[in-house]
Amino acid sequence: MTITTAQIKELRDATGAGVLEAKKALENTGGDFEKAVDLLREKGAARAAKRADRAASEGIIELYAHPGNRVGVILELNCETDFVARNEEFRNLAHELALHIAAMSPRYITREEVPQGELDRELEVLKAQAKAEGKPDNIIEKIVQGRLTKFYEEFCLLEQPFVKDDSVKVSDMITDTIRKTGENVIVRRFARYELGESLE
Repeated sequence: MTITTAQIKELRDATGAGVLEAKKALENTGGDFEKAVDLLREKGAARAAKRADRAASEGIIELYAHPGNRVGVILELNCETDFVARNEEFRNLAHELALHIAAMSPRYITREEVPQGELDRELEVLKAQAKAEGKPDNIIEKIVQGRLTKFYEEFCLLEQPFVKDDSVKVSDMITDTIRKTGENVIVRRFARYELGESLE
C-alpha cells in the first residue's frame, strides 16, 4: 500500500511525530489513521517511561493568576536541559498546567502522595456508602476501587482530566511533551492560593 504525503502530514499534525516515524506508523497499520495515532502514542509512552529516571533539574517557575486575581498558582516544572526549558512547547505546558491547577484545585501531584491516613479514611467512607446502598458484600470491593479511582481523578493532578479537554489526562499531556522534547519532564511542586481561603 502506498502512503501519501498528505496522510503523513495529517498524522504529523495530529501527533507531532517525525516524518519517518509517521510514515512507518502508517505502513505498519495499513494506512489506518486512528491505529497509527494509537501506535505513536504507545511508542511515546514507552519512551517517556525510559526517560523517567533521568535527572530533571532545569525548568521554569510558572506564575498564573486567574482573571480577577482571586486565584493564583506557582508551579515548578522541570526538564533536563536549559535548552528545553526555553522551548515554547515546554513553556506552553507549564502555562496550561498552572491554569488547570487554578481551575481544578488538585491537592497532590500523584496518587502515591496521598497520605495513608487520608486514604484509609476515604476507603472506610466508600465501604460504608456501598453498604448503605445495599450493595452485596461480594461486589463492594469492586465498587470501592472504582470510586477510589474517581477520588484520585478529583484530587491528584496527574490523574485529572485536563480542564480544557476532558478526553486528555494531565499525565498524557506531560508524556506528549516528553515525546516531543526528548527529555524527562516532571511536575516538581505547586502551590495554589485562593483569596480569603485561610480566613474560613
